[in-house]
Amino acid sequence: MAKISLTPNRKPQIEDVSPFAAIPGGEFQILGENLAGDSPAQVSFGETSAPILVGSDSYIVARVPDGTSSNDMIVHCQDEASQPWVCQIGLQVADTLHPVANPAVDRQGNVFSTFSGARGQRTPVSVFRIDTNFHVHPFLSEVMNATGLCFDKDDLLYISSRHEGTVYQATSKGDMSVYVEGMGVATGITFDNEDNLYVGDRSGTIFKVNRSRNIYVYATLEPSIAAYHLAFGPDGFLYVSGPTTSSYDSVYRVGQHGDVEVFYKGLGRPQGIAFDAMGRLYVAGSLQGRRGIVRIDSSRNAELFLSGPNIVGLAFAPSQRMMVTTTNGLYRVAAGVPGWPAPNQA
Repeated sequence: MAKISLTPNRKPQIEDVSPFAAIPGGEFQILGENLAGDSPAQVSFGETSAPILVGSDSYIVARVPDGTSSNDMIVHCQDEASQPWVCQIGLQVADTLHPVANPAVDRQGNVFSTFSGARGQRTPVSVFRIDTNFHVHPFLSEVMNATGLCFDKDDLLYISSRHEGTVYQATSKGDMSVYVEGMGVATGITFDNEDNLYVGDRSGTIFKVNRSRNIYVYATLEPSIAAYHLAFGPDGFLYVSGPTTSSYDSVYRVGQHGDVEVFYKGLGRPQGIAFDAMGRLYVAGSLQGRRGIVRIDSSRNAELFLSGPNIVGLAFAPSQRMMVTTTNGLYRVAAGVPGWPAPNQA
């Protein structure tokens, strides 16, 4: 007769992890069983130990440490270890940057990001190009406080200067010219499907600039304390974020005639925004005190998609990757969803 053990199985079991992804400094919430015993649990990503902020037998909050290179999360309790749970952790591909908004991705998959600098600071490089092998190259200089970036249908790069109130246009070779001036404190920029340019003036105006470079006041919002961030959704509406003096900020939706409505209210310091191919909106900000990138579906349900500190923007890249900018770096994340419009489109 086989011997029956009366000792309960205390092997840690991970049942769920949220959010979907994180960058170093971000936090994962872990649900499971037997996550703690007589001694505190430990969490590791591969061979790298992670700090535990909250720990119990069924719930752990662990912070992703710097230098993490493995996506395998393991909970250790005494002499037992859980099966690995595969997480999506962002890999830093560039540092010593100073973005204040979204990066931009061209048709070839090159990523562009700014070194914006302090107000009135003239930096040696205004915009960097990070190629598909993630080598960083100086691309543009002489733009004071480079802020917003976007591409048009011809793959020309546009750069706003919040110091000058100017939007510049640049070719793939880095030849630059003034596109439009007099945009106030020009921050976020984007194009609609007819190639009209929209520029957010931080003092509260959204300008529309047609291809003849005629300027119109398109919409008026509450002034932002940092910047406006603009993106058109698949539904044809313009979406706008920008932190105000409130700690409970909104994302706005602007109709074709400039009518403004609140699309979602309840974010902390919302900044860069982008859409995926399913029409879901991604916002750099915080939700219920958790910082990172918040995903909002068409029914206006919000969830934290990616956890991390100091995130200011994001953009989708080929192979369903997301490029995430923090106040000093650029991260690549396997998002698992395609962006909208696709990176090989305008």
